[in-house]
Amino acid sequence: MRFSAKIYELIKEVPRGKVTTYKILAEVAGRPKAYMAVGLILHRNPCLIDVPCHRVIRSSGQVGGYKLGQEYKVKLLKKEGVKIENNTVDFDKHLFKFGNP
Repeated sequence: MRFSAKIYELIKEVPRGKVTTYKILAEVAGRPKAYMAVGLILHRNPCLIDVPCHRVIRSSGQVGGYKLGQEYKVKLLKKEGVKIENNTVDFDKHLFKFGNP
């Protein structure tokens, strides 16, 4: 499976109200140093509805960019119940851990 396809499949596992990071996706996909490539892949996401890349944020907890704009990303995350303060997500409440329900 191509790296981009693997990233898209992993993002589909992240439920509403949860987030993951570019770095975590790269690690889970088997290429831990490819977090910048993950960002590029998400920027090229052809189907924002099926592949909810708005659920991917920076390792610092900051929301980061989005194809349709950062404000729209924040709006989508808040609509899903993600608490955002000072443009930062609380990892203790909202970080999705792959392989752990």
